[in-house]
Amino acid sequence: MKRIGLLSDTHAHWDERYERYLKECNEIWHAGDIGSMEVAMRLQEIAPLRAVHGNIDGGDVRRMFPERLRWRCEGAEILMTHIGGYPGKYAPGVKHLLQANPPNLFVSGHSHILKVQYDDRLGLLHINPGAAGLQGWQQVRTLVRFSIEDGNFKDLEVVEL
Repeated sequence: MKRIGLLSDTHAHWDERYERYLKECNEIWHAGDIGSMEVAMRLQEIAPLRAVHGNIDGGDVRRMFPERLRWRCEGAEILMTHIGGYPGKYAPGVKHLLQANPPNLFVSGHSHILKVQYDDRLGLLHINPGAAGLQGWQQVRTLVRFSIEDGNFKDLEVVEL
């Protein structure tokens, strides 16, 4: 079993509470718009980091982190990208990937809207952790924690910052 800390859209903002809420996680996943290498490095000090770059990220972040990642974790296949949409309204850049070979979990950011939704048509779980940074219109900053065991997702928590 792995405990995952998932966040997005930090926009170069560091919040000391990231460490408090992520320190018990086995991995941290960042769904883009990291905003600075400093934020990425500080997250890596807490736990191993998997991340994708977002539309606001500069060349240094883009060189370090790809546009999308696909990997297996505890028996589940994960696909993560920054601009991905959500069930029923997937972004054009990933819609064909999801339809051709659906992962068990699709993670995206960008909208600053917290969303956990199951896609019955494709048989996948979608999570957008909302925005953990200060930039944007969101009134509540959020991140998500959950566990993966034997291909199953459980113990999902929404953390309001």
